[in-house]
Amino acid sequence: MFNRKDKHTIDSLIGVSTTIEGDLHFKGGLRIDGQVKGNVIADPNSSSMLVISEQAKIDGEVRASHIVVNGEINGPVFSSELLEIQPKARISGDVHYKALEMMNGALVAGKLGHEQLAEPVLKLAASN
Repeated sequence: MFNRKDKHTIDSLIGVSTTIEGDLHFKGGLRIDGQVKGNVIADPNSSSMLVISEQAKIDGEVRASHIVVNGEINGPVFSSELLEIQPKARISGDVHYKALEMMNGALVAGKLGHEQLAEPVLKLAASN
């Protein structure tokens, strides 16, 4: 359905027995299996991938280019590229995305908003 030419790798892992309190900023790829009480925000100037596993729970805002959710998020979600909402995902908060894949069984308690890119402005050259 979508062109999968992006080749993200997971650079960091938050283990299932780990709890982080405070905002988490990252670059590249991050997988969360544990719990984060704070915002999870990728560097906006580079491509990023965030995987939230079935065991994971995030209480805060989530921002990344490509996000795969199969766990729980309590807060708004912002995906500048692709948002994949897997069957066991539970999101309580508004969701903003450029492209969306949502599987049967996923739950979203919030508004879904498609973020449209600004249309390019075409200027015609006037002949004299």
